[in-house]
Amino acid sequence: MPAQLLPADPTLDEIRLALAPAIGRNAAFDGWSTAAVTAAAQEIGVDADVAQLAYKDGAMAMIDGWIDSVDLEVAHRLPPGTLNAMKIRQRITSLLATRMDIMAPDREALRRAMAVMAMPQNLARAAKIGWRTADRNWRLAGDTATDFNHYTKRMTLSAVYGSLLVVFVNDDSEDFAESRAFLDRRIENVMQFEKAKAQAKSRSEYMPSLSRFIGRLRYPAR
Repeated sequence: MPAQLLPADPTLDEIRLALAPAIGRNAAFDGWSTAAVTAAAQEIGVDADVAQLAYKDGAMAMIDGWIDSVDLEVAHRLPPGTLNAMKIRQRITSLLATRMDIMAPDREALRRAMAVMAMPQNLARAAKIGWRTADRNWRLAGDTATDFNHYTKRMTLSAVYGSLLVVFVNDDSEDFAESRAFLDRRIENVMQFEKAKAQAKSRSEYMPSLSRFIGRLRYPAR
């Protein structure tokens, strides 16, 4: 959210969101630090003291805000009308490829963010952030599952996204061709897994029920 879109009397949440992309740009040079927040505040015209207050909880709060802003930008670039015209595999691939496009200018910031998130004291929050991103991506892709599939899909996509980031931050190929090829392979794995789950569920629906069989022995049909 550019500074000019901020209301006259913005809330801290609105300021936090406006600052997040600029903090990401500056974190490549200043790390996820108060210096990055100050530079971002100057860049978008927000009072430096207010900016520091918005991110008073430190590096993980900054990283969380930045990833949140990336999630929102993905949704902006891939609206429902665009995604609905795609098959599910293409939707997931496009969502993750778009994330790479958005983060590409700030790969050094991403590298530093991954190092911070890997610290033992930050693992729980990092996992929560990763789950949130996976959930948002599946929802954008049109997933409405509320059963066990809801959780398995998000766990699988979290694993794919995490492994993709490791490749992406070290990818020096043209237009990140190696990362895109890696993404295609991993999405193929996901689709095969989802297909296997669907087949297993279909078979289970036709398996005889032991409880129904025993019930019929006890209470035979008249």
